[in-house]
Formats: sequence, C-alpha cells, structure tokens
Amino acid sequence: MERLWTKSFILMTVGTLFLFNAFYMLYPTLPLFIKQIGGNEAQVGMSMGAFMLTSVMVRPIVGGLLDRYGRRSFIVCGLLLFILAMYLYNWIGGITVLMGLRILHGISWAVSTTAISTAVTDMIPSARRGEGMGWFSTSMTLAMAFGPMVGIWVIQGLSYQTLFLFALVLSVVALLLTFGAKMPFRPQTSARRIELFEKSLLPISASVFFMFIAYGGITTFVPLFTESIHVNSGVFFLAFAATLALSRPLSGKLSDRYGEMLVIVPALVITILALVCLSLSTGLFGVLTSAVLYGIGFGSAHPAFQSATIRLARPDRKGVANASLATATDLGIGLGAILLGWVSQYTSYSFLFAVSAVTVVISMLVFIFIVKRSMKTKLRFTSIDG
Repeated sequence: MERLWTKSFILMTVGTLFLFNAFYMLYPTLPLFIKQIGGNEAQVGMSMGAFMLTSVMVRPIVGGLLDRYGRRSFIVCGLLLFILAMYLYNWIGGITVLMGLRILHGISWAVSTTAISTAVTDMIPSARRGEGMGWFSTSMTLAMAFGPMVGIWVIQGLSYQTLFLFALVLSVVALLLTFGAKMPFRPQTSARRIELFEKSLLPISASVFFMFIAYGGITTFVPLFTESIHVNSGVFFLAFAATLALSRPLSGKLSDRYGEMLVIVPALVITILALVCLSLSTGLFGVLTSAVLYGIGFGSAHPAFQSATIRLARPDRKGVANASLATATDLGIGLGAILLGWVSQYTSYSFLFAVSAVTVVISMLVFIFIVKRSMKTKLRFTSIDG
C-alpha cells in the first residue's frame, strides 16, 4: 500500500490545523466584538458574509491559476496577506473599516486555503484518498470546533487584542510549517486557456453549499443563542470537537471501503437531527446532544464530500476541483450568516436552527437525486477504461 504519512503530508496537515484555528477563533467572537462596537445582528451577518462572499469571487481564479503555475507561491503569498489582515484587526474602530478588512481577509483566505488543499491532494495516494482526505479534513474541522472554543475563552479571560495577537502567531506558524513540505506538481503543458469552473462539479457543489448554510448559522449564532439560555457556548464547541476527533478518521476509511455515497446520506440525516435538536434546546442537555450529533454528521459528511469531488474531477483539474468545493463552502457559510442573521433578527434562534435543518434536507435531496447519478456514471466509465 502506498505511503500516506509522509513528512510533507504531516507538515501541511499540521500547518492547516494552525491556520484554521487562527481563522475560526474569530468566527464566534467577531459577532460579539461587532455588537460591542455598536453593530446590530444584521450587521453581524453582513460582516461575516462579506468575508466569505469575497472568497467566493476569488477562489475560481486561484483554482485555475494553480493548475497552470503550481501551488507554493500562492500558499506563501496568501498566508502573508492573511497574517497582515490578522495584525490589522487591532486597529478596527468602526463597522465600515471592519467591512473593508473582512474583504481583504477574505482574499487572503481564498488564495491560501485553495492552494493548500490542492497541494495536499497531490500528496495523497489515489488508493487512500478517502483516508487521506479524512485525516486532512480532521485538521480543518477540529479547528472549526476548537478554534471557536479557544476564541471565546480568550475574550472572556483576556481581551480582543490578545485574541487577534494569538491568531496572528498561529498564522505565522502555519506559514513556517509549509516551507518544509515538498509539493509535487506537473504543470499543464498545453497553451489552452485557464479554466475557472468545472461544470460536472456543479451538482456536488450545490449539495455542499446547502450543507454549509447550516454551518454558517451554527458558528455565527450558537454563541448568541447559548448566551440567551445561560449556557456556555464553549461546551457546545468542546463536545463538537471531541466527536469530530473520533468520527473523521473512521468515516474516511469507510469511504475508501464502501464508497462516499454510503457515508454521505446517513451523515446528512444525523446532521438534520442535530439541528432539530438544537432548535428545541432550552438548556445544557439539549445543547450537548445537538453538538455530539452535529459532530458525527457534519464530521463524516465533509471529508466524504471532498473525496467525492476529487473522484469526479479530471486528474489535471485538481486545483479547479478544490476551488469549486471551497467556493461552495464559503458561499454557504457567507450567505448562511447573512440570511440567518435576518431570520434571527425578525423571528428567534429556534426558528433559525429549524431553517438550517431544512437547508441540510435540501443538500441531501440534491445528493440523492443528482449527485449519486453522476458518481455512478463516473465509476462506470472508469471501470470500462480500466
């Protein structure tokens, strides 16, 4: 069996863990920061969404360039810009300036994360793609869980300035780790135009998009919701993180053995149950139960979606494939933060999480009736060619 745990794979996976922690430390704390400087819930959604929508516009361009010019230069430039953005948060004085910085930060996020994901895809043996993406994705989604929890603890015990400084240091460490990784890359030899989009990935991107609308609601509004029912939001993210750590590697191996199709649908069902549970929660027990279910469901679905995306893409279009997946992710989180911000302002947090559950139902329906057909067709042609 081909080797998965190379030095380069380990360095990039650990570096991604540091980078994503730096980012997700800000995700639940910025809404509280925005409220502190005079913003309302609609402005919270706009500020969070501006970041992701900027990423959506930049990622397709970066994906095409990666397939033409390689990975390393984009990783370095993206991380340097990301570090600069983290430093500038200490100088925020109002909502307008914050919006501008969120746009700059969104550009850096799109460049660095698209390039990193594509570089890691190159390092993973095709026979162990599900397992490899499962472990790599664990670094990202553990950060999605631990980052918010650490961020909340920092602002509760110290200050927002300390939070931004801590995130800056983590970003610098991520950059340093990438320098030790070898990045295999075979440039396109043809002079054809740079491709920015892969039509065959539209159905799976749509399914990912609807799943991440709910995630945008979770990360943005769980801190505000738990505060309203007198529960520490760190408890939710801690339970979420612990469940992710257990479910991610197992779901990756299941994808390799039985296929992504048999992992994604049950995972989405569990995700829906988690959101319904959260919408009905009135205390600690409900919050913990929903966190565990969400960790299992979301934690299993995400790497399976990543593996399926690479499987559907052409071998020379990995950059575009990763950009398509990341674009769907960012667009879902960004629009989720904006739209669900309006929902919470005019209804309630319970209704917000119920709406989030509906978006995951849509994700599941798109996958069952459209994506599975594409995957079966791809597997059939692959077996014929083989």
